[in-house]
Amino acid sequence: MHFLHRYLKERIRPILLFGLFTAIFLSVFILYGLPVGAVLYPTAICAVFSVIVCFVDISKKKKKHSRLEELGRLPASLMGGFPERKTLDDEDYQKIILNLKQEESQLRTEMSLKYQDMVDYYTTWVHQIKTPIASMRLTLQSEDSAAARQLFEELQRIEAYVEMVLAFLRLDSDSKDYVFCECDLDTVIREAVKKFAVQFIRKKIELRYEPANVKVLTDEKWLSFVVEQILSNSLKYTDSGSISIFVEEPLTLCIKDTGIGIAQEDLPRVFEKSYTGYNGRSDKKASGIGLYLCRRICTNLGHTIDIESYPGKGTSVRIRLEHTDVWTE
Repeated sequence: MHFLHRYLKERIRPILLFGLFTAIFLSVFILYGLPVGAVLYPTAICAVFSVIVCFVDISKKKKKHSRLEELGRLPASLMGGFPERKTLDDEDYQKIILNLKQEESQLRTEMSLKYQDMVDYYTTWVHQIKTPIASMRLTLQSEDSAAARQLFEELQRIEAYVEMVLAFLRLDSDSKDYVFCECDLDTVIREAVKKFAVQFIRKKIELRYEPANVKVLTDEKWLSFVVEQILSNSLKYTDSGSISIFVEEPLTLCIKDTGIGIAQEDLPRVFEKSYTGYNGRSDKKASGIGLYLCRRICTNLGHTIDIESYPGKGTSVRIRLEHTDVWTE
């Protein structure tokens, strides 16, 4: 009905002209005393033929409109097979579309090359920066003092930011290096806890860890990144109390802390890129990228991640793995 209304609206001028010409002829015939039927009969015959022509034209226009709607839902790179060019406007519009497609393809190629250059540069930078980080870690490990432990924590934070840069770049790269294999969940958890052992000790945070004794089909490296990011956040916003790590049914990894919690108005947006919330704005060091990366990585791995939190009562993060292939040892 909408199409028919648009069609009649576009053809309103020819219809009005036809009526105007009929009225002119009819007026002349009446003024000269000529038979009115000499005008009405040809008008009726022309009207019948016009209706038939309109029905045929509407059918063709409808078919063309449907085809253009199908093309409109496709990306520019896949557009093709346009309706036959029957008017000068059709030819002009299709030339414009072709030029835009060629320009879009050229811009896409240029942006892809620039993006790849940026990824290559920062990937090289990350690997180069890891060398002095490793050297500083060895130096600090040989010292046992409050200052050395503090510097070691700051060095860990730098290393985490470096890994975050690399993860952020690789998320949208064409060559995603996901390698799915049988992964021991306890190995992932223990390595993450070991990495933050100094912070657990310095802040006197109790670790409550219940071995999972399960394996999952996932990418161990990317899952480790997610677990480490969640642990890092828990330690950052927990000054006292405990951090619990356990598995719930159905197979869901849960990391629960007794930290300051998250404001209820911030919860719906914590996974948005660059959103820091009240805690992040107070901390002044939050990037708003960590949880965004966790959600993106979990989606790519086929997992889901959710957060439940109450101000002053702590935060619980759940990574649901039950829809992957799992088995209990």
